[in-house]
Amino acid sequence: MDHRRIGDILAEQGLITAQDRAQADAFQREVGGLFGQALVRLGAISETDLLAALSQQLDLPVLTAATAPDAAACIAASQMLDLPPSWITQSAAPIWCLPADPENSDEDHLWQTDVICAAPRNSLDPDIMELLESRCKNVRYFLAPNAMIDSLLSHHDRNGDKAGVDDEEADAARLREMAEEAPVIDFVNTIFSQALQEGASDIHIEPSEHMFQVRSRIDGVLHIKSTQPRRRFDAVVSRVKLLSGMDIAERRLPQDGRQTIRVSGEDVDLRVSSLPTSWGEGLVLRLLRKQRTLLDLSGLGLRGRARSVLDGLLRENHGIILVTGPTGSGKSTTLYRALETVNDGIRKIITIEDPVEYDMEGVSQIQTKAEIGYDFARGLRAILRQDPDVIMVGEIRDGETAAIAAQAALTGHLVLSTLHTNSALAAIPRLVDLGLEPFLVASALLGTAAQRLVRRLCPHCAMEETDKARITEQNSFIERLARDCPALAQSLTGNKARWRTTRGCDACSNTGYLGRLALFEIAAIDGALADAISQGQPLGEMTQLARKRGFMTLLEDGAEKARAGETTLQEVMRVVGASVMAE
Repeated sequence: MDHRRIGDILAEQGLITAQDRAQADAFQREVGGLFGQALVRLGAISETDLLAALSQQLDLPVLTAATAPDAAACIAASQMLDLPPSWITQSAAPIWCLPADPENSDEDHLWQTDVICAAPRNSLDPDIMELLESRCKNVRYFLAPNAMIDSLLSHHDRNGDKAGVDDEEADAARLREMAEEAPVIDFVNTIFSQALQEGASDIHIEPSEHMFQVRSRIDGVLHIKSTQPRRRFDAVVSRVKLLSGMDIAERRLPQDGRQTIRVSGEDVDLRVSSLPTSWGEGLVLRLLRKQRTLLDLSGLGLRGRARSVLDGLLRENHGIILVTGPTGSGKSTTLYRALETVNDGIRKIITIEDPVEYDMEGVSQIQTKAEIGYDFARGLRAILRQDPDVIMVGEIRDGETAAIAAQAALTGHLVLSTLHTNSALAAIPRLVDLGLEPFLVASALLGTAAQRLVRRLCPHCAMEETDKARITEQNSFIERLARDCPALAQSLTGNKARWRTTRGCDACSNTGYLGRLALFEIAAIDGALADAISQGQPLGEMTQLARKRGFMTLLEDGAEKARAGETTLQEVMRVVGASVMAE
């Protein structure tokens, strides 16, 4: 056991500063609790770092997902020690039995009766230790993350599903008091830190009749992270709403909130959306790191002909470049990387965004303010009076913004923006639908791109595909695609297929995927394609014209990347298959 104070251990490891210690001391004097917990609640360190330091200090093991007990082990321990579940949950001290040796057990004897394990939230609480050790001579203590402690406590909480689902008489003062209770603060902080550690883009808090779930969107897919009794829901929602500057008493109307918070030692932009549902308010939280690194375009997956086309478009002095795709498809990252390409220090670059996601040196960035009528169209008109060379508009949402962007492109400005369409070339009829004449679209538009994000195969556990039937099926599929796509057929020539498949390991949480890869389709609007737009040709005709210039669809780009072993064909079809078939 290390007899030094936990603050000294953390400082020696370079995990906290003198200012962090001073703030934690003040917080501890005011609120109480343990010094390490104060650091986590203030966002100075992550819970993982604290547990590692406590394990060194107290010489206690940290409970992991692999060694965590199930509900039967927890219930058996409370029955064995004759401890009511209410005491266990109120003390935040989950206990469990170790399974008996099957070779020395019969059906009626499944647990080691002489050993009890415990993971109290306060591992130094003498009252808890005294009670447990008075009822069992051999108690083994563990440290555990708050999320795991909450999960273990839910095994003991037999009455969690009997709580009322809605308390109409709850007032703002009571909700605020609930939101500031230490267990609630710890639970919400754990949600944040776990999401950041796993690289989650969004957190969903979803109520139902008897419980609520916390799910995280990791690499585009939702994963359940915690299931809690319904009686805790109001306190958790109130805590999140309080942090994001929302009205905690208003539960009948949708709300949006945002705030900068500190989590695990870094500043994070928190954006929260609430939506009243049958069983209470559903929350969606987005955590945006302020100190995050943008992937470069090659790292995203933009290579070969598509990269050459985009680089050529960015060398132009005027015109519109559009990046299309749904929310969360990486459009903003692509636009920011494109801005870095043109940010040569001699051009004036102005952006108008909702919201500003990355701070860029040498770029004037503007935030829209819908509440005062300062939208994209109004901001874009103001930007044109600032003598810009390059303009980035967060999104073209209406005809007025589209018309001003086209006017700017035709008067010597390079305009970058996004549009919500299923494919790159579908942006053309969309602009016409917004009120632009086809000849104006043909004159102003430089090029369009579409992108989607698919999950990358985990580099630690992905393995070569050995199923010959599946290999044959996949080769046949990509050959069918190549018949309609000259660029894909050319890329298949001389390049050996490297089909790989998922397996799963600890690094990827047994999903088989780790990180994401972008699929792209990019078309330059020039020559015959511009003439086709002016003449109002259908989308199919324009696609065929683009193919003659080397155009590949999202599906074709994804199939090529799956064949190269970067992802799987199943993952590509999950993301783009339905939209491709719809067209």
